[in-house]
Amino acid sequence: MRLSIALALLTAVLLAPSASATAPVATASKGCSVGNSRGYGTTYVLKISVSGTSCRAGRSLIKAYHACRPGKSGKCGHVKGYSCSEKRFDKIRTQYSSNVTCRQGGKTVKHTYTQFT
Repeated sequence: MRLSIALALLTAVLLAPSASATAPVATASKGCSVGNSRGYGTTYVLKISVSGTSCRAGRSLIKAYHACRPGKSGKCGHVKGYSCSEKRFDKIRTQYSSNVTCRQGGKTVKHTYTQFT
């Protein structure tokens, strides 16, 4: 009797769907070095973080993002297959700062920049 109960429990556990098989895999975001903060096509890039992609790919995307912007006040909604959103803050007549998030599937590239106007 005990053996049949133990076998029934073991069979139930083995046949049950695994929670890890259906759960999404989380990838931690990591900070990247900015390097030359003035080399991205805007006044200053202050901070870069990526998730699901490399820092090198993130820096390349940021350069393409700023090349896509039509002028100092412009925004770019899509670049290199990524969808991008921008939230500006600390706006004054001569400059503003902005947080940009670009996503493509499980990849995310975020950066903060300051633009002199």
